[in-house]
Amino acid sequence: MPELHPQCEPLAPLLGTWQGGGTGQYPTIDDFAYTEELTFGHVGKPFVSMIQRTRNRETGEPLHSEAGYLRVLPGGDLELALAQPSGVVEICLGTVRTTSDGLTIELRSSQVGLTPSAKEVTSVRRELSIVGLGTDDASLISELWMAAVGHPELLHHLRGELAKLA
Repeated sequence: MPELHPQCEPLAPLLGTWQGGGTGQYPTIDDFAYTEELTFGHVGKPFVSMIQRTRNRETGEPLHSEAGYLRVLPGGDLELALAQPSGVVEICLGTVRTTSDGLTIELRSSQVGLTPSAKEVTSVRRELSIVGLGTDDASLISELWMAAVGHPELLHHLRGELAKLA
């Protein structure tokens, strides 16, 4: 494994695979429960890859996936370029900051691109927080808000709590 690029040091605690479960809701769908796997990796360049997959908690059926790259800029600013097979592409800007027991990443979409067949998504907000870093019960909290399909305001959509695989 190559050394982590120095610009990516603030994201080092994310590296690896995290698994757990969560819940989702939105005015246009029934509430649901899911399992999630979120993997962060690197190749020694100034970015960290991110791959996310979810499944229906009851049936195991695939629900969603997305893949992208996080880039840390000088001063702690962060960029995320993310693609979804549903035809949605996000460009998000935000920050990464260390906390007393982990880190917090906050991102907001600056652009959302849609293929002709994609459902309308106009804005996205994401937050990733690691709590309890360095302990056996460290967790990654992943939350997402979106403005979509006739709802112009950002509404809470997903919250997952994941544990890092050994």
